[in-house]
Amino acid sequence: MKKIIIIHTGGTISMKEDKSSGEVSTSTEHPLSNSASIFNHDAHIEEDFLFNLPSPQITPAHMLELGRRIHDKLAAGNFDGVVVTHGTDTLEETAYFLDLFLQTRKPVVVTGAMRSSNEIGSDGLYNLISAVRVANTDEAQDKGVLVVMNDEIHTAKNVTKTSTSNVATFQSPQYGPIGIITKQEILFHQKLIAYESYPIQQLNKNVALVKAYAGMESNFIRAIHNAGIDGLVIEALGQGNLPEGIIPALQEMIDDNIPIILVSRCYQGIVQATYTYEGGGRQLKNMGLIFANGLTGPKARIKLMVVLELTNKLTELSPMFE
Repeated sequence: MKKIIIIHTGGTISMKEDKSSGEVSTSTEHPLSNSASIFNHDAHIEEDFLFNLPSPQITPAHMLELGRRIHDKLAAGNFDGVVVTHGTDTLEETAYFLDLFLQTRKPVVVTGAMRSSNEIGSDGLYNLISAVRVANTDEAQDKGVLVVMNDEIHTAKNVTKTSTSNVATFQSPQYGPIGIITKQEILFHQKLIAYESYPIQQLNKNVALVKAYAGMESNFIRAIHNAGIDGLVIEALGQGNLPEGIIPALQEMIDDNIPIILVSRCYQGIVQATYTYEGGGRQLKNMGLIFANGLTGPKARIKLMVVLELTNKLTELSPMFE
């Protein structure tokens, strides 16, 4: 029988609804504590209550502490797999950080809930049971950090929250889930072909994230520059284009050796150095902006924070985002 550790960090999966007001808030005791053990007879389950935080309050420091706790548990407890419960608002960011940080072949599965434990149609217990089942399978090894929600298995790199309240909110728009969960089986239909890990010891870099919009001006970019940031991620227009008004301010940041990562504000496709007009992708590429291959803005920010702990040289950063 395999041994699985569940690490709780808070979120809706740990909350209860006030029936009179409809408000949802944190509770002093996790409502699903020991529940996974009742429904999973094929695994020995232990639980660790690390945080009790709504996910908008999760910071990169919390992510690093969680990553270290996972390493410690795997090293000292002879566990075969890890499940992390987390609020859904920033779940994809924490999952992706863990994907970049952890150095293990063992399954690490992140899950959560869109409805609190005592709401009608609550999905928390089912997602937790599903996550334990996935972490308990041999096939889940060597696939990086996985996100299990709503009978689907997604990679941390590609999954994103697509709806504010629908239980089917987590999707991988570009690639789809890599597996599904049935009552009898865990079925994987895609295989991880590449893996990257960065054994950082701290996570202190200040990286900003902005979304491009029509008529964007340089004063906005200069204000961010003057705030003393270590890096900038821009969700650009289309294939990777920006309003020409911010080009001088971007050049000033590049001249100060501040890396700028470019992703698209579109939820599918990748940025490309296609257009040659002022503010077009070709000009931005030639200026030294780094084009990220398929990452969302929040995930590109997490990755830039991680890799800046290793280097701030643009020539070394660029290959890390290809």
